[in-house]
Amino acid sequence: MLRLAAIALVLGGMTTGAWAQVGELVDRTKLRVCADPHNLPFSNQDGQGFENKIAELMAEKLKVPLTYTWYPQSVGFVRNTLNAGACDLVIGVPTPSGLMQNTNPYYRSSYALVQRADAKTKVGSLHDPALADKKIGAVARTPPVTLLAQQGLIRNLKPYQLVVDTRYDSPGRQMVDDVAAGVIDVAIVWGPIAGYWAKQQPTPLEVKPLTGEVKGQQLDFRISMGLRRNEPDWKHALNEFLAANDQAIQAILLDYGVPLLDARGQPIAAAKPKQQGRLETIPEPAGYRLADYRAPVPASLAGARVVTTAEVQKLLGTAAAPLMIDVLPAPREPGNRPAGSIWRPAPRQNIPGSLWLPNVGYGELSAEFETWFRDNLARVTEGDRSRPLLFYCKADCWMSWNAAKRALAYGYRQVLWYPGGTDRWQAAGLPLAAAEPVPMPDFLPRPARTATAGDGSN
Repeated sequence: MLRLAAIALVLGGMTTGAWAQVGELVDRTKLRVCADPHNLPFSNQDGQGFENKIAELMAEKLKVPLTYTWYPQSVGFVRNTLNAGACDLVIGVPTPSGLMQNTNPYYRSSYALVQRADAKTKVGSLHDPALADKKIGAVARTPPVTLLAQQGLIRNLKPYQLVVDTRYDSPGRQMVDDVAAGVIDVAIVWGPIAGYWAKQQPTPLEVKPLTGEVKGQQLDFRISMGLRRNEPDWKHALNEFLAANDQAIQAILLDYGVPLLDARGQPIAAAKPKQQGRLETIPEPAGYRLADYRAPVPASLAGARVVTTAEVQKLLGTAAAPLMIDVLPAPREPGNRPAGSIWRPAPRQNIPGSLWLPNVGYGELSAEFETWFRDNLARVTEGDRSRPLLFYCKADCWMSWNAAKRALAYGYRQVLWYPGGTDRWQAAGLPLAAAEPVPMPDFLPRPARTATAGDGSN
């Protein structure tokens, strides 16, 4: 979470002459942005993040094409993108940054409390006595965890990972999902993540920014744009853009639910309440989804029946109940685990009576792995391709969409897709059961994964 090309055109209050002075490494023919391809609400390859929208605004003002260099925001991000000269700007970075030069800050936000709107007891701050008997979610090694430790509340903590593979995992989103489902009572999440994902939830949630209440531990941060060092003309040009377009940028941030703070550290309210930050209707791709598997999904799957939680519940009580197939990826054993250490995969709970076929929802499967999937479907259906099959994962999980589409390609005639998955099932107060994945033979290659930083398998 924590990015443009120089041309001789007017940008905000900047004149053509001023722009022409940019003579550093900045490309003058296009707007080149460094970004993470799978990091909503900030950015993704489909242009659905608020940093994407800010970049689009800049390209429009510059009247140049917008291009991206995609790289996960993990170790090596700045080195392999901005400092390698592959792109000229990072849209959002903390101020100050030790790795790059900062523009003037263009927004300020804070960590926030997320809790259900119907909670009987609301938490008002990190000093609220009500926290003593609450199950609290927070990302490990972040400022809120330090404060929880100081207050003796670590025993109440459900920790979430700090460094993850953003193609599959989103700890902030998972925390918000867990609040909605009642797995935890309150989450302490970086504000832009909290506000955005709370708006995507059908369960009403409240987001309260943590402002002016904690001494000795910073919970609010100013965010600026990042550029290479020793590019003063480029920095000046960017600052002029930010000053000339501050209201338009603020509107984008508020529309995505970002809890903004003013210069005094007080919340900036949106002009009026409305359904904001919702993604546009997602079209069905022609083939399989190949990346960013935890992202908003289409409302349909050609050839399949899309079912709701209530419909699944009703179907399971009939003679024509479908075979339930969970396709969540199996937990991944760390490759750098110290010798002699013990690895315990995170437990999975799914809809009772389900078969857990892990990893079959990736966009690309090896021939051997696809044969394994086909064989398992043939086994559980006893070779009857008219048997109803229902595929699910978690909410907004493209892996269940891919798996269901793949079953249709195999000739199964009654394929159902439950996009709500275990998240919506649990949020409806329905039971889950401990699950074990169908073992994958050792000779079968697992789908390739690239370790990166910032939802699917946990």
